[in-house]
Amino acid sequence: MYKKLFPTLYFLGLIILTLSACVLARSRTNHRVMTVTGYPDAATLGLMLPHEHIFTDFSGAETVTPRYDREEAFQFALPYLKKLKASGVNTIVECTPNYIDRDVALLKRLSEASGLNIITNTGYYAAVNFKYLPKHAYTETAQQLAGRWITEWRDGIAGTNVRPGFIKLGVGNAPLAPIERKLIEAAAITHLRTGLKIYIHTGDGKAAVEEADLLQSKGVSPSALIWVHAQNDATGVYQQQLAQRGVTISLDGYSPQQKAKYIGHLNQLKKASLLHKVILSHDNGFAVELEDGKITFKAFGGQAGDIYTSIQTDLIPALLKAGFDQQEIDLMTKTNPAKALTIEVLMAN
Repeated sequence: MYKKLFPTLYFLGLIILTLSACVLARSRTNHRVMTVTGYPDAATLGLMLPHEHIFTDFSGAETVTPRYDREEAFQFALPYLKKLKASGVNTIVECTPNYIDRDVALLKRLSEASGLNIITNTGYYAAVNFKYLPKHAYTETAQQLAGRWITEWRDGIAGTNVRPGFIKLGVGNAPLAPIERKLIEAAAITHLRTGLKIYIHTGDGKAAVEEADLLQSKGVSPSALIWVHAQNDATGVYQQQLAQRGVTISLDGYSPQQKAKYIGHLNQLKKASLLHKVILSHDNGFAVELEDGKITFKAFGGQAGDIYTSIQTDLIPALLKAGFDQQEIDLMTKTNPAKALTIEVLMAN
């Protein structure tokens, strides 16, 4: 009987092994990224801007947001996003956290209307003297905060089916305050449960090292960390140190006035063979402001006419002229950001 079954079992085993190999190969080559409309085909991610904003309200955590009329905001933002899509950008990472006007219903509608992939986030922002932290961030434990963020991943944000594609935190300079360390611990718990990567707006290089060390002590690989605003490391010493540990280096405040500075950073990272850890963006967006009793939208990080476009129109041509090739540019603008946003649990060694 067993001899008769052997050929059948043998071929079934081969089929299972083949299917397993195909799944493994796919997991190694495709980037599983969560957008506001779900998982896109990896091939549609294309050119990515991995740190931008659409609307941001700087009034503080206790202000009820959004303060604008959603239809008015939609009609205002849509032409900019359509122009961005027409310029060749396929994906924008929207880094506005909760309590600073994260509006996922609006983001989903804008994504569907513009054709852009938009990625939103979970997490809290403690920079700027803790102005944007809700009261419960002080009283709850890291485990409780992580529970809130994990719930958004599992069930959707604010009663929608929109799920976060990464964790967004904000901290100041080193040494990190206890509340900032608690948020990072909550992010570590969330990452290990969800695979969401961790973006941290960071005051200085020493704080970035402290973040990487703390995450590692909680069992998370530094490769799960994206150091936001790494361009503020004037010498580039911390950029190289942390990139060598696996941290993604986000140079994300580009404007034409900073061209020489960015090319200098990139030349240093290229010489150190670390371009595979670099992503580029503008940190542009529109601030929601109240003027004379009326809500207005004011561009920040750039002029309204060229918002979200300076990397494509200014930095990339300058890099090509400076000796970077198209493969290196594609690495920093396509491959690296897709990898940085890939949902995967990365445990410390």
